[in-house]
Amino acid sequence: MTRSASFVSLRIVLILAGLLIVVTGINVAFGGILTLGWQGTNDFAQATNQQRFLAQDSHVRFLGGVWLCIGILFIVSATNLIKYQAALRFALVATFIGGLARFSQMNLGVTLGQDILGSLIAELVIMPLLYLWVSRVASRNNDNKS
Repeated sequence: MTRSASFVSLRIVLILAGLLIVVTGINVAFGGILTLGWQGTNDFAQATNQQRFLAQDSHVRFLGGVWLCIGILFIVSATNLIKYQAALRFALVATFIGGLARFSQMNLGVTLGQDILGSLIAELVIMPLLYLWVSRVASRNNDNKS
């Protein structure tokens, strides 16, 4: 793949990934623990302590908002990879670490189950690959400026 083709391909991948992240971020940011139901049914929980549930729901909405912003960062980064590379690489590392944190649940049946596996692969495989790709494209661009 030529340098320019790699650059254009990376930008397309970042936009598509960003859009997916934005959608999942909105789903959680505006739906809370129960979500808006965009990723499946949302009738999976019933609160036994309403006040505690609402506090945790607020935390989940916050995390959904952060995730939404990461998606926006992916899309914005596609407009100027060099300018946003540091922030983008941080977001890629943060997402990878988030994927690792899934294992703290200590239930591989869930973590490696069909409901999570796609996300886990994106977090633990695709994010490091994107990190390397962004680094390579940024390095090539810096070499061309010298």
